[in-house]
Amino acid sequence: MPNFHAPRLHAPSLHALANPARFLKIARPLTPVLFWAGVALIAFGAWAGLTQTPPDVLQRDSVRILYIHVPTAWLGMGGWSGIAVSSIVFLVWRHPLAGVAARAIALPGAVFAALCLITGSIWGRPTWGTWWQWDGRLTSMLLLFFVYLGYMALARADTDRGGDGRIPAIYGVAGSVLLPIIRYSVIWWNSLHQGPSIGLTSSSIDPSILWPLWFTLAGFSLFFGGIVLMRMRAMLAVSRAEARLRRMAATDWVAP
Repeated sequence: MPNFHAPRLHAPSLHALANPARFLKIARPLTPVLFWAGVALIAFGAWAGLTQTPPDVLQRDSVRILYIHVPTAWLGMGGWSGIAVSSIVFLVWRHPLAGVAARAIALPGAVFAALCLITGSIWGRPTWGTWWQWDGRLTSMLLLFFVYLGYMALARADTDRGGDGRIPAIYGVAGSVLLPIIRYSVIWWNSLHQGPSIGLTSSSIDPSILWPLWFTLAGFSLFFGGIVLMRMRAMLAVSRAEARLRRMAATDWVAP
């Protein structure tokens, strides 16, 4: 007889990978690995940045805030990139898990965008002599923070009214227009904010100061991923509980 189950041996398709049960099977053990590995790398990178690197010639010890500021800026922008990609997947393939991912990313992304603004202001005070400057980089990053807040409010409203998730997804894609503006703002507009310090192949930061940044950058990225997986699992658990309550209510309603 022909083996009708043979296709299951093939590599899983995009639809199979988006299955909530399959996702939870992977996410449960992966969440603590990402979370605690991130915490360990952050702790090591912060320790190394505070104790094992020399002060900058011009900025002295205030330069050490870069080990926190740069990862938060990276993840503030990277978080919205994740929302945009998840929103596109949701709109094109209609995978509910993609919508869950976008909503799970929003809160930690907003927190990291806020931390970027706060640490940037703290760094700017001794460097520029002011807490805030309405230049292109700072203003566009502030706009991104507000866009995060708008997305979360819109997603909540869509859920409360029983929407299908398309409006938040369209908003998630449209908001990505800010990312290239933030990235190239220091090139397009002359301001107090310094130009790009780290590129794909080179950096203007001395290696003796730069090296702990790679640990905090990797650590915050893993930590961010662990938080997102936690939130996705929690959202799926709430969704399952609500579906179960609806079934129970429907059963009680039709029962004699």
